[in-house]
Amino acid sequence: MSSESSPAGLQINQSRRLPDFLQSVNLKYVKLGYHYLMTYLFTLCLIPLIAVIFVEVSQLNPDDVRQLWIQLQYNLLSVVVCSVFLVFGCTVYIMSRPRSVYLVDYACYKPPPHLKVKYQQFMEHSKLTGDFDDSSLEFQRKILERSGLGEETYAPEAMHSIPPRPSMATAREEAEQVMFGALDNLFANTNIKPKDIGILVVNCSLFNPTPSLSAMIINKYKLRGNILSFNLGGMGCSAGVISIDLAKDLLRIHRNTYAVVVSTENITQNWYFGNKKSMLIPNCLFRVGGAAVLLSNKSVDKRRAKYKLVHVVRTHRGADDKAFRCVYQEQDDAGKTGVSLSKDLMAIAGGALKTNITTLGPLVLPISEQLLFFATLVAKKLFNAKVKPYIPDFKLAFEHFCIHAGGRAVIDELEKNLQLLPTHVEASRMTLHRFGNTSSSSIWYELAYTEAKGRMRKGNRVWQIAFGSGFKCNSAVWKAMRNVKPSTNNPWDDCIDRYPVKLVL
Repeated sequence: MSSESSPAGLQINQSRRLPDFLQSVNLKYVKLGYHYLMTYLFTLCLIPLIAVIFVEVSQLNPDDVRQLWIQLQYNLLSVVVCSVFLVFGCTVYIMSRPRSVYLVDYACYKPPPHLKVKYQQFMEHSKLTGDFDDSSLEFQRKILERSGLGEETYAPEAMHSIPPRPSMATAREEAEQVMFGALDNLFANTNIKPKDIGILVVNCSLFNPTPSLSAMIINKYKLRGNILSFNLGGMGCSAGVISIDLAKDLLRIHRNTYAVVVSTENITQNWYFGNKKSMLIPNCLFRVGGAAVLLSNKSVDKRRAKYKLVHVVRTHRGADDKAFRCVYQEQDDAGKTGVSLSKDLMAIAGGALKTNITTLGPLVLPISEQLLFFATLVAKKLFNAKVKPYIPDFKLAFEHFCIHAGGRAVIDELEKNLQLLPTHVEASRMTLHRFGNTSSSSIWYELAYTEAKGRMRKGNRVWQIAFGSGFKCNSAVWKAMRNVKPSTNNPWDDCIDRYPVKLVL
């Protein structure tokens, strides 16, 4: 969960911006990245070895083959022993290697038009509730103006009523509309039967009823009785990547199965009706949205899959008290519940980001970038040289960036610190403008935008990065298996020709 700057006590001044990348790189995270890389070293070494053996064998003539056969006849015991070890080694390797995880398809929920909320309508409803004083209303107006949100984002049905109707029943209705809407599209696009699903992971941070959201899905689609279901709560906007990571681990254990990940957030019961400024920002930024993702470990799905999961890197800063409390659900002095955003949020997000990409760097950056990075790092750390830290060019590692659309300020700072071009953050800005902050599902609306624009080519690499309460920064890296076309019911179908729009920043 991330936020926009605010005009009354929460402005992003220089001390609250994301810290400049690599000003104080922690070497342990660099080593952690190389530790991850070493897990693939055996495979990296085995491929050239097999290639060399193949070349040598291809150069043998009939006389060489005959002489080799004669030698083997006189060393039968050695041949048997070597063959046994070879077969055993190959068996161990094949059984222990991680299975590839493919993204077959995904679907984003698009609410009906009558749920759209314009600035003026938002302010009129906020005033008519009678819960906000003049200062709070003015604060919300300024946040909306600076937020980067457009006039076509969606609020839940209960918030369109006057007075609003936040209740357990209306919250369930919102959850059902979003989750079932996304899943219906997913099943229609993939022709997968619900009974084929072996793993279900659902994440929603603020709404966790009993029975759980995952149980609601199982009941609706009559999923099989031995399904492995998980319901993740309270994990913020980065929970979508966490869910992908959990599904990936399960798919590498349970062979020949499908996993569905559902990422959403629920607004109905989590609208704040008080006057504490730091708790009013989520009202202005968060909107209705959700996504359903189909993952597979079946080799037969390789040909039809859109993407292959390459890496997931997760960073958790919860051991630090400031990071732990920077996004905090609590009650204000009047006893009204909301989510409070700390003034230190941007700095804490910057620290988590730096840790995450320092670990990710060795996995994805070209060797040339890593050598330049280490040269300046060693000079600065060991010799105390006054050299400007080298910022790795992540544009050489990725063609597309899906930065969580948490707020305009977060996107601005990531664009600056990672030295990205406007086209690299276009999907994030336009998603924030069109759909608002849809929490953990925002990275999927961004990917859908890139596909709708026809920009996803075979071999392209995608970096999804999201921040969440706790405080967490998580990354997922995907590789396109083909030239990806938008699926049916892409959420941008009716408006992609109008984007990108020029934003007043």
